[in-house]
Amino acid sequence: MSRRRVGKVVSQVFFWLLIILIFIYLIFPFYWALISALKTQSELIRTPATYFPENPTLQNFRAVFANQAFLRGLLNSIIVAGSVTALSLVIGAFAGFALGKLRFRGRTPSLYVILAMTMFPQIAVLSGLYAVIRILGMPALPSLVLSYMIFTLPFTVWVLTAFFKGLPTSLLQSAQVDGATTMQTFTKILLPLTAPALVTTGLLAFINAWNEYLFALTFTSIAPASRTVPVAIALFAGQIAREEPFGEIMAAAIIVTVPLIALVLFFQNRIVEGLTAGAVKG
Repeated sequence: MSRRRVGKVVSQVFFWLLIILIFIYLIFPFYWALISALKTQSELIRTPATYFPENPTLQNFRAVFANQAFLRGLLNSIIVAGSVTALSLVIGAFAGFALGKLRFRGRTPSLYVILAMTMFPQIAVLSGLYAVIRILGMPALPSLVLSYMIFTLPFTVWVLTAFFKGLPTSLLQSAQVDGATTMQTFTKILLPLTAPALVTTGLLAFINAWNEYLFALTFTSIAPASRTVPVAIALFAGQIAREEPFGEIMAAAIIVTVPLIALVLFFQNRIVEGLTAGAVKG
């Protein structure tokens, strides 16, 4: 065997070893959460820890579904994340079309302002937003929706603007020649072509709103009935004083992760199209 062929085999071996290590690193937290959710409380506190449940049980999952605070938090998260996604896509689509295809004074400064808004960390605006919401007396759930849109909307607008800008201008001109109005051109011709970008940005907005904890904890501190599911999980209490219900927390984490995995698997083709659109010219 030639030295060149040996070097190629060695490089392939190292490549696949690296892939396996990355796969284990990424999958192990989910595996640990799953086996922890299937363990009994006595096995969870045993040392050394076991990597396979000796007596698998669904008791933790039954306890989670019997927890009214968790179910209410799950419903609140669905309402908040769904509202944020819908509003971000509707407003972002109109703004992306205007910034990407229409010419008006102040378009470039507007894009820079939108980009600058994505650079502010959440903690920097938390106290100010909380003070404004308390003064206005807004309910917790609407305040969460508006607060989350501060971070999801600029990203959505920026991505959709780039996507609309990449569409051929001849489509817009042909529609105008055929007598279509600007709104008809947007809704019937250009908007369907942006489906991959809409799915990608919508899914990212949904995941961001679904997993957010800091704003939810702050804005629902005086409204326990409006707590979202991350806050509800963090406030799980054990049946015994000072007991940490680790098994129930892991079971709840598995339950709230399933919808995200299902969405990604269902829209995976659209996500790939949205992420790779414009990467190849011609």
